[in-house]
Amino acid sequence: MKRLLVVHHTVSPATHALYLAVMEGAADPAIEGVDVAARPALSATVSDVLEADGYLLGSPANLGYFSGALKHFFDQIYYPCLEATTRRPYGAYLHSNSDAAGALRALDSITTGLQWRPAQPPLVVSGEPRPDDLAAARDLGGAMAAGLMLDD
Repeated sequence: MKRLLVVHHTVSPATHALYLAVMEGAADPAIEGVDVAARPALSATVSDVLEADGYLLGSPANLGYFSGALKHFFDQIYYPCLEATTRRPYGAYLHSNSDAAGALRALDSITTGLQWRPAQPPLVVSGEPRPDDLAAARDLGGAMAAGLMLDD
């Protein structure tokens, strides 16, 4: 069975709403053979990453960067997972009240270093999530899980 690891930092109602939508999409009953595991960024471990076949990362984008919790996650797993997770797929969702460009640059830099491959374009939501934003988050979760289902 494949495993999708959702690593998230949900400190605001907006990021929590996106997280719930992502999880709903990833748990779509039409997607078979994929286990979805969710871990807060501050408690996700090297073992969690090594046991997963793909990753979905969620964070607020504050002050031009993603959360310190997600940075902490990457700091903890980077070297222990560097060679073992090469070419694994990832996706991301970010919530910003202004600009997420710095957070996207940092995410790209770190995942490039890990040699992970983007499986879906990042979802960036600004302001209060609207119904179409939540639908896009559900689609992202579903696409990441379905991609693992089809990936051999």
